[in-house]
Amino acid sequence: MVNYNENEIFDIMEVCLLAGKIMLRSGAETYRVEDTMMRIGSAYGVEKSHSYVTPTGIIFSVSSKTPTQLVRIEDRSTDLQKVEKVNSISREISNGELSVEEAYKQLKVIEQAAHAYPIWVQIAAASISSGCFLIMFNGGWSDFLPAVIAAGIGFSSLIYFHQLVEIKFFAEFLASFVIGLLAVLMVTLNIGTELDKIIIGSVMPLVPGLLITNAVRDLMAGHLVSGISKGAEAFLTAFAIGAGVAVVFSIY
Repeated sequence: MVNYNENEIFDIMEVCLLAGKIMLRSGAETYRVEDTMMRIGSAYGVEKSHSYVTPTGIIFSVSSKTPTQLVRIEDRSTDLQKVEKVNSISREISNGELSVEEAYKQLKVIEQAAHAYPIWVQIAAASISSGCFLIMFNGGWSDFLPAVIAAGIGFSSLIYFHQLVEIKFFAEFLASFVIGLLAVLMVTLNIGTELDKIIIGSVMPLVPGLLITNAVRDLMAGHLVSGISKGAEAFLTAFAIGAGVAVVFSIY
């Protein structure tokens, strides 16, 4: 390791931890976060860094002489653009193009940026994709519009309920309940015909596809704690979706 003073080592650790934090909060896989942090440390001359990443926290150390740093991750979302930007900065660091101070400033800009699309765009995309999923699942074109309406209102309720109650399970449960209720209502009013196809297409934007993929990828890479915890989170989301629809069917 290059002979850095204590303050310089802490600055390098801050860059590594900030990069890992942004990636983990944006939906990156555990192995990718660990690899990126160690590559950044290695590029700055820290050859024997150690990182341990779980979905709720990052532990990072560069040597036995420096304190181990811990960052807690309280909220996670999906923002692959941030993951790609952090990867780009990591490559620039590896090529020797960025100093520690420049890298930290650029990572701070990425952390504070809001790359997510406006809510109305998210709702429109969820609605249209749900109609397309209905067709993919051999639904009729007559049910395309009911699926679009149910998915749009259901996804809007997901965003609304998540703002009211910061417990993801209840927001997903209530959103799937609203979707099931709308689907039953439209079939009852002869607006739609196939109830099952409308519900299946409408709940697809709620399905945790990225979470399931990351869980399997982490398990295959040997990250058992992260893989199992992400799998459990995906299971809870799937259970919330199924329970919300099941309640509607029990009433119907």
